[in-house]
Amino acid sequence: MKNRNIFLESTIILIIGGIINKVLGFIIRIIYTRIVGAEVIGLYSLVMPTYSLLITVATLALPTTISKLIAEDNHNHVKILSTATILIMAINSIVLILMILSSSFIANTLLHEARSKILIIAMSLTFPIISISSIIKGYFYGKQNMIPNVVSNIIEQVIRGLLIYFLVPLIMAKSEVLAAASLFIFSFIEELVSIFVNMFFLPKNIHINKSSFIPDKYTLKNILSISIPTVSSRIIGNIGYFFEPIILTNLLLFSGYSHNYILVNYGAYNAYSIPILTVPSFFITAISSSLIPEVSRCYQRNNNSIIKRLKEAIIFALIIGISYSIILLFFSKNILNILYNTNLGLNYIKILTPIFPLFYIESILMSFLQAINKAHITMKITIIGVIIKLLVLSSTSLIHIGMYSLILSEIANIFVVVFLNIYYVHKYLKEL
Repeated sequence: MKNRNIFLESTIILIIGGIINKVLGFIIRIIYTRIVGAEVIGLYSLVMPTYSLLITVATLALPTTISKLIAEDNHNHVKILSTATILIMAINSIVLILMILSSSFIANTLLHEARSKILIIAMSLTFPIISISSIIKGYFYGKQNMIPNVVSNIIEQVIRGLLIYFLVPLIMAKSEVLAAASLFIFSFIEELVSIFVNMFFLPKNIHINKSSFIPDKYTLKNILSISIPTVSSRIIGNIGYFFEPIILTNLLLFSGYSHNYILVNYGAYNAYSIPILTVPSFFITAISSSLIPEVSRCYQRNNNSIIKRLKEAIIFALIIGISYSIILLFFSKNILNILYNTNLGLNYIKILTPIFPLFYIESILMSFLQAINKAHITMKITIIGVIIKLLVLSSTSLIHIGMYSLILSEIANIFVVVFLNIYYVHKYLKEL
């Protein structure tokens, strides 16, 4: 009964925090998009796939990894945290140097947008601080103490909102490029504040000494055994996301579409359609974050409550996803107008809305597989999904249907990935 209470309590706390963060995030996004306009949003969206790919490498999936290790081991928390920190700073040093050296090539050759170079350099500077923050957050997830992360996330959003409201108009008056890059600079400030906030919640018995700065080989092996398959899966997914605008831009230009059409519509898809479609994602993130340490602990102890927890998580996710999709089917135009004062991206929302309940359970199923030490399976599923998505995107971009080629590739990816996740979860549940 105690485990059930901890699981539900953790989920509820994260959901409440997620609601507050989502509301703040929407307000901030509305303010930002109205200040900078569609072209700056398009420029920002153009580099986001690169950012997603590199932040995955830089953080090495440590929130999930640390959460799982802390949940399974009650005695070596200092070793886990210190070893993870040393590892992640070494990786970040390499990533940062490589990104600064290759920023011109990525901007000019891959993205065909010289202005994106400044954004690429700005985002690279945020990686080390975000990585350190992710280690601390992973610790609290593993302890199933969600309050520190909720508090720090809310403070982050408040600071972000204030910075955007007061500084972005001034920056926009000088440079549109700097206005787009400012979001990455603000992220550095937010994560730094988040670290200080979380430090107040760390237990008193965590002591750092000289030996803490020497990586523990056994702990390092455990971290890598979990993080490498997990991060490989995410890297593969982000590689697909990285190549998405590259393939889309080049093939649509080849098909006769203008650069302005691509920039505005791809920006609308990422800035308007996807944020509205993924509003319930904070519920799903809350469930997944609580599910990983709970299932890891139960799996370690051969506890039969694993199946029950999975069923609860899936049912909850489907109820949320289906309910929200019904609302979108009838009120998507009103929501888009109220939030962003535009109709851009409305057609994309209408097409994807019936599909997105499946998207919500995808995260639950993958989290479950990671918790039972099957991260290599999620990597396999992700590879297949990315290949299917890029193949569909490449082929449909040449038949002159514009941005709908991206929509069709997204639908294909969701169906394939969810089906494979269901297949493997069912397979391994029979072995428990």
